[in-house]
Amino acid sequence: MRNFLFVVLCSLSVSTASAQIGEFRNEFAVGVGGGLVMSTVDFLPEVPQSQYMGRSVGLTLRYTGEKYFNSICAIVAEVNYAQVGWKERIWDKNDDPVINNETGVAEKYSRVLNYVQVPFFARLGWGRERQGVQFFFQAGPQLGYLLGEKAEYNFDLDQPNYYDRISNISGPDITTGGVTYTFSNMYHMDVENKLDYGIAAGLGVELSQRRLGHFMLEGRFYYGLGNIYGNTKRDYFAKSNFNQIVVKATYLFDLVKSKNPKIR
Repeated sequence: MRNFLFVVLCSLSVSTASAQIGEFRNEFAVGVGGGLVMSTVDFLPEVPQSQYMGRSVGLTLRYTGEKYFNSICAIVAEVNYAQVGWKERIWDKNDDPVINNETGVAEKYSRVLNYVQVPFFARLGWGRERQGVQFFFQAGPQLGYLLGEKAEYNFDLDQPNYYDRISNISGPDITTGGVTYTFSNMYHMDVENKLDYGIAAGLGVELSQRRLGHFMLEGRFYYGLGNIYGNTKRDYFAKSNFNQIVVKATYLFDLVKSKNPKIR
């Protein structure tokens, strides 16, 4: 009886495994990509912002291993150089730009952070692989490492117009009417955590031509799980993580292609 049950279980396991195996692929493609990165930093306490527009360029690697039912399964890795950061929205209570008392012009401030970003994606595609159009979805973790940073501004960072701003998040301690207001003075705060990590996901379309390769256009969102500043009780910010929208074009060419006449 035990032998009979063992044989039945083995048969079921083999049948299940066979049913789960799709059309095998062994395809490897490499290429380059680049695009626009629109980023903000989710600060708590809040820092009023508009999106900082930066650029991204890098290398893309893709391995396609299987077509399961109608889904083309692949793994994608990238190594990108990206400019991200934030652009402070310096407005007064009337929703007008704050004018600096010394220069007489509207105050502007943005922080530019240069990263190496390495996302890893599991990708599902639907459509043509060699000749035609394919739609795809991909998602996975992303790591980043800060290479450097710089600030872009048009006023003396030690003498901005604090009093007209709707948010006095940056500045020295001010005593008014016997009350002392303490601020973060973030204009002089360098990024503390150089390692960034989070989750990215994107949707896109791919146009393939047998001899020319693969051309892709993708929209992607990245949500940072780490903070660029410390978030202990002794630190000013409880949260300081990235939100990024990426619009990217990529070109890939095949290094290894499966010899399968069914691949279209």
